[in-house]
Amino acid sequence: MKTNKQLSNYLQKFSIYIVLVVMFIVCSMLSPYFLRSNNLMNIARQLCVGILIAYGEMILIVSGFLDLSVGSVLALSGVLGVSVYKDTRSMLLAILVALLVGVICNLFNAVFVAQFNVPAFIATLGMQQVARGIALYYTGGANILQLGDFVDIGQGMVGIVPVPVIIVAVITVIVWYLFNHTRYGRNLYAIGGNRKAAEASGINAKQNIYISYIINGLLAGLAGVIFMARNNSGLPNGAVGYEMTGLTAAIVGGTSFTGGVGTVMGTVAGAFIIGFLENIMNLIGVNAYIQSIIEGAIIVVAVAFDIMSKSRKSTKVIMASDDKEKK
Repeated sequence: MKTNKQLSNYLQKFSIYIVLVVMFIVCSMLSPYFLRSNNLMNIARQLCVGILIAYGEMILIVSGFLDLSVGSVLALSGVLGVSVYKDTRSMLLAILVALLVGVICNLFNAVFVAQFNVPAFIATLGMQQVARGIALYYTGGANILQLGDFVDIGQGMVGIVPVPVIIVAVITVIVWYLFNHTRYGRNLYAIGGNRKAAEASGINAKQNIYISYIINGLLAGLAGVIFMARNNSGLPNGAVGYEMTGLTAAIVGGTSFTGGVGTVMGTVAGAFIIGFLENIMNLIGVNAYIQSIIEGAIIVVAVAFDIMSKSRKSTKVIMASDDKEKK
């Protein structure tokens, strides 16, 4: 009995990685092009933006919130960063501007969520429209072309490793450390698990909400720079729907939509699963509209599975408590 329980816990803990390996094997069998080095390199480049967005969503979901504006904020940050670079030819200044724009947008989100108790869904949905509107107004709806050396941050290589992959690897270590070795990380899990209990124990929930949205803004700004550089143009209409990509990666990676549960490596695995799925669907010629249907279905199934799992755990706890009382 004890061995079966240990096996069950082991499978539950590592199930996402098992799914990732199975997905990789299936994809390699479905298309001979999947394992080609240029295709795998392309997947790695494309996933960099998605992983950064997924980290932001994971941080917010773990604490009980979310962000539906990240695609638009990414576009606005990237466009303004590109514009600054074209005027000054300073990569550092362009990146700082993009990061600042991402933080400002998310500070507005944090104010409405933390101070006025506006549901995160509504606050960030409003910011989604505002940020996209500003990006389109600033550019007149036109793309910004001829970025010059700006593309190096999205297309450059250090040896055989793409620059975006190096950036995301560094960010991964930082986010992992924040979650596993800081008071802030512990506070997030506590707030997402039970905010009232967390506040009663002395945790400043509002302060942590602000920090979470600021980090999300930094990640969105950096993702905007990489996205524009990879596409070699400032796209005010770019990254539409990327918030759903980030949410899907985080949820598939084991982040509970009800808060309090989620890991960095699980989110990375979730992003790779979604990336492999999108890539193989393109390789075998699946219609783009069908791809959207499949990705939407994945979100619904993942959330439903999470809710059912939590419901079963709660039932077991209640039954165990009743048994103790009877004894």
